[in-house]
Amino acid sequence: MDVKMTSTQTKASSGRGSGTRVLIYSHDTFGLGHLRRSRAIANAIVAREPDTSVVIISGSPVIGNFEFGSGVDYIRIPGVTKLPDGDYRCLNLNVSLDEAVRLRQSLILQAAKSFQPDVFIVDKEPTGFRGEVLPALDYLQGSGCRLVLGVRDVMGEPALLVPEWERKDAKDALIRYYDEIWVYGLRDVYQPLAALGLPPEVEARITYTGYLRREVPPTPSLNRYPKITKQPFILVTTGGGGDGDDLIDWVISAYEADPDIEMPALVLFGPFIDRDKRGSFVERIARQPKLDVLSFDTKIERLMQKAEAIVAMGGYNTFCEALSFDKRTLIVPRTRPRLEQYIRAVEAERLGLVRMLSDYRAPRTPERMAAALRGLSSQPRPSEVVIPGLLDGLDRVQERLKALTDNATAFAAFHQAAE
Repeated sequence: MDVKMTSTQTKASSGRGSGTRVLIYSHDTFGLGHLRRSRAIANAIVAREPDTSVVIISGSPVIGNFEFGSGVDYIRIPGVTKLPDGDYRCLNLNVSLDEAVRLRQSLILQAAKSFQPDVFIVDKEPTGFRGEVLPALDYLQGSGCRLVLGVRDVMGEPALLVPEWERKDAKDALIRYYDEIWVYGLRDVYQPLAALGLPPEVEARITYTGYLRREVPPTPSLNRYPKITKQPFILVTTGGGGDGDDLIDWVISAYEADPDIEMPALVLFGPFIDRDKRGSFVERIARQPKLDVLSFDTKIERLMQKAEAIVAMGGYNTFCEALSFDKRTLIVPRTRPRLEQYIRAVEAERLGLVRMLSDYRAPRTPERMAAALRGLSSQPRPSEVVIPGLLDGLDRVQERLKALTDNATAFAAFHQAAE
């Protein structure tokens, strides 16, 4: 007969300390979004509860460039990357994708067995990349660990999300394994899982946390900021940069076509920008007196705080930062291969939090971008719109984490008393 042990019982039997342990799986096959969201959550957890230990499992090649709070560490597993045709390959190792997934799966399971977390937070994908989290979920569910799926406010258009989750058996995994589902947004803004037709008992497990507030890092960036940042400037950011070529090109073309745009702009490339396109952009930027460039900054929050306004693609993290630092923001969403950013931008513009400029149904002309850039200085700030709970995400995450661990402790005490 199988015997399930609670997480608290496992602690006692292993002789480990009493501090809460949290394991986070960061879904990171492309860009920086998942890693930066996981990092924000981890740092907030240890800031509130200093005796907590958090381990992030990630395949991001740049995770070592980021700073983490005391009590947070990471395990780097072999990376995979998404190709332009939508397929995947191993990032660095000379092995097949199947072999890389088997290796990642083994390392994730071993981390779960060795770390013995009280709570396991899985980012975005209920089964992980190609099912790699399933063995760890089976093991941790049997050991009494509480399992949480965390998803961003928008997962994509329902017409694509539903068949994708069916193909991955993600809905079944969500029903079978997860004690709670945290949506890092607000129900009134968007309901990312509504189209899945979840059973009522699963719907009851969903908590809308609000967006994840960001703070300025306590230590300064090592980057030396260009002179352009000593005056009011627009920060142009594409996140990781792997899919931001169109936005950068559009902004540069606006300044090339209209030298009378008043506010200068600093273009932040991101670590994953294509090398050849980067060289072309640098040459064009060098010819524009109101443009400058910075390769990458792991403490982008400082640049955002300094900026007068932001132009961005509208990924989840950038949106949270624009709200947190109360910046006038122009969202230029990616519309291929997914409409996630476009959906977020439409809803945010509807609420008056940002303005959107899209090439989804209109041409991408320099004149349209120039007009939008000139309009930034008179645009309302996000704080002029009152939305209760908008940036309460990290507080709610910590509340739910405490409730999960308190319940586990209470159950263990009851079980021991009954024996």
